[in-house]
Amino acid sequence: MELIQQLLDFILHIDKHLIEIVQDYQTWTYLILFLIIFAETGFVVTPFLPGDSLLFAAGAIIAKPESGLNIFLMCLLLIVAAVLGDLVNYHIGNYIGPKAFSGKYKWLKTEYLEKTQQFYNKHGGKTIIYARFIPIVRTFAPFVAGIGTMSYSKFASYNVVGGVLWVVSFLFLGYFFGGLPVIKDNFTYVIFGIIILSILPPIIELIREKRKRSSEL
Repeated sequence: MELIQQLLDFILHIDKHLIEIVQDYQTWTYLILFLIIFAETGFVVTPFLPGDSLLFAAGAIIAKPESGLNIFLMCLLLIVAAVLGDLVNYHIGNYIGPKAFSGKYKWLKTEYLEKTQQFYNKHGGKTIIYARFIPIVRTFAPFVAGIGTMSYSKFASYNVVGGVLWVVSFLFLGYFFGGLPVIKDNFTYVIFGIIILSILPPIIELIREKRKRSSEL
């Protein structure tokens, strides 16, 4: 319970915690943020780590001259972290997937794998890119892509595009607008807003799917 409270506190007051990290670790901040972004996208067991909010807050803090950090270097490193994270996640799914559907686990049926394959054959590229902007889904999309045996070359190209768009958009939004008084004075609410806007699309899609199924009954 205490760990959950600490995590929530870190996410909701991420600007203050990042300032402390920069002050305490200075240039090591590059590595710390690299590892957080890599883990958030690279392992299905860590979808709770901050992503969008971390990038936005990092951009806002780097915009301050006293931070001593370079926005372009940070951007490059975090793009690499995001791309490598999805890459690792894809290969984990690709490695575990066939074994998981070998019949050992009765609740994992082969038809699920086939449906996943069909879905990614039709929407794969867009899914990988769109998933970058949706918490939790961002962590599971590359894993499922690996399970569904999406071709590596197809996945890799969309992985790079999605990683670049995601990091550049949130990092530079924070860099250019995070220092505005109205945002700086209400940073916690801004983080709430980012989280809500991020999870809104899948919720809307879920509601539409339920209504569609109800109408078909």
